[in-house]
Amino acid sequence: MAPTMLNFFSQLIAKLPLPIIHKLGKALGWLIHWCTPASAHIQRQNLTQSSLCADQARFKQVIHANIGETGKAILETLAIWQWPQEKALSYVKNCDNWHLVKDALAAGKGLIFITPHLGCFEITSIYYASKHPITVLFRPPKKSWLSALIDSGRSKGLVKLAPASMQGVRELMQALKKGEAVGILPDQIPAAGEGEWADFFGKPAYTMTLASKLAEKTGATVIMAYGERLANGEGYEIHLTKLDSIATPALLNQAIERQIAQKPEQYLWRYNRYKARRHAVSKANSPDTAI
Repeated sequence: MAPTMLNFFSQLIAKLPLPIIHKLGKALGWLIHWCTPASAHIQRQNLTQSSLCADQARFKQVIHANIGETGKAILETLAIWQWPQEKALSYVKNCDNWHLVKDALAAGKGLIFITPHLGCFEITSIYYASKHPITVLFRPPKKSWLSALIDSGRSKGLVKLAPASMQGVRELMQALKKGEAVGILPDQIPAAGEGEWADFFGKPAYTMTLASKLAEKTGATVIMAYGERLANGEGYEIHLTKLDSIATPALLNQAIERQIAQKPEQYLWRYNRYKARRHAVSKANSPDTAI
């Protein structure tokens, strides 16, 4: 889809109320499911590997719900990127355990938000950035023309974007040293030299080491943030959970597993979590070397 057309389409979607966006998203999810059998196969394999479904009936229920949730995620993301901050915030119905944030800020060692691809992960940084500054690590898109849309869409309130590079990691470190927050998507496949193999639902997955190293270096509080997508387009509820330790990639994956188990219907099971990234950077150019 050309950049002008995508921008126009996202503007149209953004004009719709969230319940309609989610209804259309559910239909889109099924269209994608039938048109991309390879990804549908990965979805089924990954959910099977997780062992989160006790029987075939539960497995079928989660798969069917996940197909719709995947489409909802696509359309709501386009809408959120176009919405002003105030409109996005109007859909946040609750944020539990906010006292964890207050305690972390009072400690003055910074805050690391771990946000897996579960539910609406875009809404969590927008909510936090309406109150405090946050630097969010992101991997620039392969298609360069998407950068402008993503940058403008995510840079709401006090959000600052940092690229997944040595410079970006330095920016994360600077934010933490100032006692501010940073945001990291922990379940993306890192480039070579940026991760270690660790079990994810019982199967080795190449897992980032950056979050663990940042926590060890700074003593920052680590909080899992998850934006639950509520039924019938009612909005979102943000859940915050303090993590005692992500000292190793294995512990990080275990924390992600526990969060996914709370709402497996809303996880991105179509993502091929168990492969290594093809176009890998060398260890010498790894962002980890900036820490």
